[in-house]
Amino acid sequence: MTTQITDNEIKLQGLNALVESLGEVQAERFISLMLRQPFDYTQWQKKLWIDKSIEEISTMAMKHRGKSGIRVLTS
Repeated sequence: MTTQITDNEIKLQGLNALVESLGEVQAERFISLMLRQPFDYTQWQKKLWIDKSIEEISTMAMKHRGKSGIRVLTS
C-alpha cells in the first residue's frame, strides 16, 4: 500500500531527485527549460518511449531501480 504524501513533499523529493541525478546547475537549467515553454506532460510521455516495447521499458526500469537503490515494499 502506498502512503499519500503532501504536495510539498512531492516537490521536495522531485527537486532532490533532479539535483541528485543532474547536479545543482543542470537541475536549475532543467526547471528553467520546463517553465520557459508550454509543456503537456501527457503528450510528452506518449512520445517518450514510442520506439520501445513494454518489455524493453520494463527492463530499463528494473535496471534503473537496481542502480538507484530504490526498494519496493510489498505487503
